[in-house]
Amino acid sequence: MSAREHLPVPGSVEQILAHAAQRAERMGLGYAGAVTPQEAHRLREEGVAAIVDVRTEPEYVQVGRVPGTPRIEWPRSGDRAELAAFLAAVRGRFAPTEKLLLICRSGVRSHYAAELLAHAGYEGAYNVLEGFEGEYGAGTNGWRAAGLPCERG
Repeated sequence: MSAREHLPVPGSVEQILAHAAQRAERMGLGYAGAVTPQEAHRLREEGVAAIVDVRTEPEYVQVGRVPGTPRIEWPRSGDRAELAAFLAAVRGRFAPTEKLLLICRSGVRSHYAAELLAHAGYEGAYNVLEGFEGEYGAGTNGWRAAGLPCERG
């Protein structure tokens, strides 16, 4: 199978969410769950969840993005005011009852974003494992390597 092809994710949406929750428990995560890029794509296509890109604008524009996803940048400094602004931006677009699939470059910033959202009452915060470009140094995983839809510019 080439990097541009991807297999459908087996199972129902409920099974995908249950598996994501099991991952969260196994990994000791403080949020709803962790999904693979393929699972995130399926959940979005089924209309179950929204993908939110937390990368910087240059990453989003130049590297590429999931088509139609909003970008709400995660503050790298961890400054309290910037974290509050991030949370306010999310609250301005999404209700706490919505399922949000957070994606970044490698799954690290989106992990922290999911933690913050969960602490703020978002029960449906999920991290997209591997992120858009894959784990650092791997180059063989992530949204783009899976051949899932992406755009630039």
